[in-house]
Amino acid sequence: MNMKVIFGGIALLVLLLVVAGCTQSATQQATPAPTAATTMEIPVTTSAATAVPTTFVPATPGPTETLPSAQSVDVQVASNGESINPQVILTFRGGKGMNVIPEIDITLTRSDGTVESDKMVQPLYVGKTVSLAGSTGNNDRAEVWVYTTQGDKVKIIDEYVPFRSYN
Repeated sequence: MNMKVIFGGIALLVLLLVVAGCTQSATQQATPAPTAATTMEIPVTTSAATAVPTTFVPATPGPTETLPSAQSVDVQVASNGESINPQVILTFRGGKGMNVIPEIDITLTRSDGTVESDKMVQPLYVGKTVSLAGSTGNNDRAEVWVYTTQGDKVKIIDEYVPFRSYN
């Protein structure tokens, strides 16, 4: 009985080797010798270069500033991730300066180069949103500016807004 199992195992291994193609011969097939080709002279015509359309890439986000602690606010910029109606949403999250900051501006530069702006004015409350039309590209650039009580315009956010985040 042991001999039947051993011979059966060996036969199975040989069958698997044949099916897997591991028994091919190592000889290489000869390549045909190159033949002499006749050359024909083709007239060359020059044409004007055609313009290649390029895609617009918004400028690289720049530095941001921090507000004084008495006027600090927290805002969030995110995409809704819907491909049918992509929106970039600015959400006010509160902060010490929520009652003294007069205005928050958002500027969105979409991946096609279109610039859209909107503002959020007093009364500011947690959860207040501003929505701008976005794109399905991953390089929509959002800039958020806050006006201080002294009238200074301070950039607090300058970043690319991903269309979707897979985390």
